[in-house]
Order: sequence, then C-alpha cells, then structure tokens
Amino acid sequence: MYKIAIAGASSLLSRELKDVLSESPLAASNFALLDEGENQGQLEQVGDEVTFIQVIGADAFDHADFTFFCGSENLTRRYWQQALRSGSTVLDLSGALDQETGVLIRAPWLGTEAATVDLFTPAVVPAHPAVIALALLLQRLEQAAPIRFAAATVLEPASEFGRTAMDELHQQTVNLLNFQAVPEGIYDAQIAFNLLGGMGEDATVSLPHVEARIRRHYEALTAGRGPSLAVQVIHAPVFHGLAFSIAVELERPVEIVALEEALTGEHIELVLEDTDSPSNLAATGQNDVLVRLRPELVGRNSSQTSRLWLWAATDNLRLNAQNAVQCALDLRRLRPQGTVQ
Repeated sequence: MYKIAIAGASSLLSRELKDVLSESPLAASNFALLDEGENQGQLEQVGDEVTFIQVIGADAFDHADFTFFCGSENLTRRYWQQALRSGSTVLDLSGALDQETGVLIRAPWLGTEAATVDLFTPAVVPAHPAVIALALLLQRLEQAAPIRFAAATVLEPASEFGRTAMDELHQQTVNLLNFQAVPEGIYDAQIAFNLLGGMGEDATVSLPHVEARIRRHYEALTAGRGPSLAVQVIHAPVFHGLAFSIAVELERPVEIVALEEALTGEHIELVLEDTDSPSNLAATGQNDVLVRLRPELVGRNSSQTSRLWLWAATDNLRLNAQNAVQCALDLRRLRPQGTVQ
C-alpha cells in the first residue's frame, strides 16, 4: 500500500486528479490532502476514503511515497524540496519545476522520453496537456507520411488558470449582460465574449508564459525527433476544455483513408461527421482527444491530400490528471512495496 500526498488539494486540477486516482491501480492507497489558507479542514473524498484537507506543516510529507503538486506554481516552489527531503517522489502538475536541474518532463502515452527516471531524479513534471494532444496527433500522422510543416493555434480555457480565473470569467459575463463594469483582477482585460492573444499589463496570468511552456515540453518530449511545430496560444471565453486548430503539410500526398486509419487508435477518437464536431463541451469528462480531419484535396475528385487541417478538443484537467497518474504508475518500480506498512 502506498501513501499519496496531494498538495493544493482544493484546486480544480486536484479534484480531477482524485477522480482519476480513484479509477486507477493506486485507488487503495492512503491519501493525505494538503493545502494552505481557508480550505484547511474542508471534507473531501478520494475513492471510498473520506478525509480532511490538512495544513502543510513540518511533517506533512512524512512517509509519502508520491506527492502530487496541483496548486499554484508558488505553492510548488515553497514545498517541493520539503517533500523530497521526506523521501517522497514529486510529481509537479503546476509546471513550476520544468526548468529545474535534473527534473524530467514526461508523457508515457507518447513513449518518446529519451531520459529515464531513476532514484536520483529530483522530480517529474507531467507534460502540459496541450503538448500531449498535439504530439499524439502529429505522431499518429507521421505513421502515414513524414510531416513537412505543422502549426497549431491552442484555444486556452479559464480553468487552465484555476478557480479564480473561472470566477472572474463568470462575473464578467454576468456583469456585461447587466450593463455593469467588469472585474479585471486576474486578466486585466475583458475576457467574456472575447478572444485574446494577450492580457493587460497588470494581469496575473500570461499567455506568452503558457506558449513558452508548451514549446519547452514539446521539445523535451520529442528530443528533436518529432516534426517542428509552430504554436500560438489564444485565450477563449470558455470555462473548460482545450481546443486546437492545426495545419499540417505532409512530404507527399497520402490517401485520406490512410490518414484516418493512422489517427484512429488508443487515446484518440476520430470524428467523421460534421454534426458531431469536436468541442470543449463534447470533450468534457472524456478520456480521449477528439479530432476531425479536414483535408485539402489534390485535384477535384482526388482521394489523396498532402495538406490538411485538424480540429481537435480535449478535457484539459482530465488529460493532465491522467498523465500524472500514468507517470506515477511508471514510477512504481522505484517503490515496489511502498512505505505504508
């Protein structure tokens, strides 16, 4: 039996992580829910286990086999070394540690990591969910033909920035419908009913920061072996779910049927009908990446193409949680019996 600590246990991402853990081989573990501020003492449930959110004290990580950091980047930076000193394996879902020395970025679904985790790895950062979706789609297409060029526009939801960002989007929407001034504490801009490529000067969130993280994680996972990928992040006025518009040019024309067959498989659900178009709503709660293929045909009646568009969507929080749990399952070989006796 393992002991698992979840730091930032009141966050949106933590709630999804607890659901995924409850459905995994780690469901029988002992769980310690940790956080700061007013959420201490809140009653939560992980699987069949009901427990309280505890303060992150001096002994918070004692005997923990795995510690998942699901809160803010600042929370991760304050406590991850304490978790390491307690002997815990750290999994950073906040992404705060992805530039720390020796920390590995991982996505087991892709099977592309050049570096292997060992006992001297200080922490693991599960890859950004947008990177997992993009790399998975491009990896599948390359089974049909080499990719000459790929570019993606990532539509970011409010939930990627946490509960306060979702609350601000909700309040902006309500206020605008009532012809009232909108709060701008998080975005320093009107995000409701609006698409933005950047925030105000005083915003507490940053799209360039997200873009840079996506590029770092993509390069770390592909290690120069995957196709080059141009990325732009746009903030969409939606609460939940990532969406992608992806342009791809192949080295040679390929049968459309072959492309559809390449995309079809584990973790990807190919949508064939326009009436069932992938969307952030359709992807909510789904384990797979939903994708629709739109080819540019070679010739009027050709069945081949070398240029195509992908319209895709995925549940950002669930994909992040799934990847983190899969990383932990892969790390079990370093803790074959756990520390809870």
